[in-house]
Amino acid sequence: MDVVVEDVSALTKKITITLPADGVQKKLDKAYGKLQRETKLKGFRRGKVPRKVVIRHYQGQVESEVGEQLVHESYFDAIEKEKVDPVVHPDISEPKFNEDGTFVYVANIDIRPEFELKDYKGIEIEKATGEISDAAIDIEIEELRRDMAPLKSVEGRAVENGDVIVVDFEGFHNGKAMKEVKNDNYSVDVGTGKLSPEFEEKLVGMKEGEDASHEVDFPAHYNNPVLAGKKIEFRVQVKDVKERVLPEINDEFAKDVDESYATVDDLKNDVRDRLQKQKDKQAAGELTDKLMQKLLETHEFDVPERLVRFEVEEMIKTTEKSLEQQGMNLESAGVNRDELAEQSKETAEKRVRGDFILKKIAETEEIKVNDEDMERAFKRIGDQYNMPVAKVKEFFGNRDDLLPFMNEILNEKILTFLRENANFVEVAAAKEKEESTEEVTEESAD
Repeated sequence: MDVVVEDVSALTKKITITLPADGVQKKLDKAYGKLQRETKLKGFRRGKVPRKVVIRHYQGQVESEVGEQLVHESYFDAIEKEKVDPVVHPDISEPKFNEDGTFVYVANIDIRPEFELKDYKGIEIEKATGEISDAAIDIEIEELRRDMAPLKSVEGRAVENGDVIVVDFEGFHNGKAMKEVKNDNYSVDVGTGKLSPEFEEKLVGMKEGEDASHEVDFPAHYNNPVLAGKKIEFRVQVKDVKERVLPEINDEFAKDVDESYATVDDLKNDVRDRLQKQKDKQAAGELTDKLMQKLLETHEFDVPERLVRFEVEEMIKTTEKSLEQQGMNLESAGVNRDELAEQSKETAEKRVRGDFILKKIAETEEIKVNDEDMERAFKRIGDQYNMPVAKVKEFFGNRDDLLPFMNEILNEKILTFLRENANFVEVAAAKEKEESTEEVTEESAD
């Protein structure tokens, strides 16, 4: 086997692999011999078809199958021989059976970027402090009170915040009806902003049986791609107006929420515990984001373009799946695939670069995934989806499913290590929130 390695770029190599004629000929002889024994052509008995006739009829098929087999059997030996460390599957091209009996093909591969690992222990990170306030608990209790309140239709009164109304609506963009923005007998919890704050604001003051037309400007970053960046005219009819009959907050209310609560204090204590867990989980996610941002700021290096393209495709697939759940696709949502790919490229590059940084930290600190880690992860998924661990393991029985899962577990271990070794600077949660609000206001003003 002859191997020639050429540098296409700092991260891409072109490897030309030539296999000797004797080995190639044996593979071809075996393939043609099998066809001679099994093939039946007009004018010949089974097993009696001359080789040259078999070659004339099946040369393309045989060379394709044998060529694929030769690549599979030789590629890994070639990269091991040349001590090349690819980070993604090769792009195989130019396969050819030469007249001298040799077989040659080209493997374009992307390699792991080389970079110096900067400080990753003792990274200074701001960490919000503060306990769950009584006011936060009161807000949650009020939400429960609203959710449990029976609804009563009212007549002759205009819509107010806090009402639940039933409407028919249809959206128009540039005068054209939007089939994706149309609903009959749709319930709107006015004032919650769940549908659209501006849309809900325009419903306030309308009465049962009233028709109206309202225009709403949706920002470019709006979470529904069908509406994002568009001015939509909504034609609305209010069909029913209902108000909540709010229950009194007492021990009976607590029991109605869940029979396990004997008193309002039991309910409040449980709400406090739940909010604390949510806060801790959110805080851990924010700390991870801050750690990764610090690492990305101190580690600037190029990453393989093919890996970035792969990550972009994964991001687009996630968007497509989200739209499918809403009964749409990219086209019906008005999303241009090329534009989405371009918009996703920067985030994809950061994800790829971040993964290289984490893996280098893992190598340096000898962080690995062991059997105990896998068992804990399987159990966690089982608990989350109420599945036996054995069933979870069956789901990950395929290597293609298991490897990404193991990579996820490894990254979790690395990030836990980084959090444990970070230098946290505690700041008051209220102060942090205030500063965040000021930043958003300044950006809006700009």
